[in-house]
Amino acid sequence: MIRRAVKTKERNRMTNADAPKTIEEFQNRLVEITDSLPKRLRQCADYVARNADHIAVSTVADLSKAAGVQPSAFMRFCQLMGFSGYSQMQRIFRENHAQRWPDYAIRLENLRAGGEESPSALLAEFVDAGRASLENLASSIDSETLENAVAAIARAPMIHIIGLSRAFPVATYLAYALEKMDIPAMLHGKFGNLDHRHAILPADVLIAITFAPYTQETLDLANYAHSQGCDIVAITDAINSPLHHLGATTLTVSEVDVGAFRALTAPLSLAITLAVAVGTRRGAATVGK
Repeated sequence: MIRRAVKTKERNRMTNADAPKTIEEFQNRLVEITDSLPKRLRQCADYVARNADHIAVSTVADLSKAAGVQPSAFMRFCQLMGFSGYSQMQRIFRENHAQRWPDYAIRLENLRAGGEESPSALLAEFVDAGRASLENLASSIDSETLENAVAAIARAPMIHIIGLSRAFPVATYLAYALEKMDIPAMLHGKFGNLDHRHAILPADVLIAITFAPYTQETLDLANYAHSQGCDIVAITDAINSPLHHLGATTLTVSEVDVGAFRALTAPLSLAITLAVAVGTRRGAATVGK
């Protein structure tokens, strides 16, 4: 018994020393271990990847229930991530959470004054969710990854775009913005049941936009583009989404929900950022010729 206790203590000491210290280290570890996890632990990883903003303000029981697993499974997931337990994992998210949440309570309460079920109250909820989503985007987007995405899109002779279901408005808006700047872009979809994948050439870039549950047609086109040697820029909601395996330049964006509904505040903001940055980059290159 004494020997077992000593071994457990030593294992915990080594685990604590190896635990991620920053959000970036946490994300890297999550991507590293996801594919090797059994079913229940994979559920934990997938939920955390899409809802990391919930960790700071939720208990392990809350997250376990949302992920559809037992608390013991979630605790095991925390240990595989390198933490001694949930509290240690939650600490790095609380430190980050405290730094980026401004106090908008008074403004929102004024909007909610019309009543819980009134249109103004609903508007307040979506405004609050949109603000939180934009705060998440501003604090979590990696500037180097964003630069790499813009560079890949700007140098491509043709920009292919696909986004279906909930991602469709983001894809169409991005295609619209690029077209208005006279940048060659092609929107792929189910229009007329036509398949335009053969228009994708190795020097082109594909912008694939998909959120969980991921659209199979989007994944199929991304796989085809990858097989052609085409660069892929992914806009998705989790760092361990299926697009990660294709070596895509991945821009992760999460959206805070209102009930079962999610607006597109953050993805649309990211899309117009890409379009304007690419337009500026290509315009400068044209002037310099």
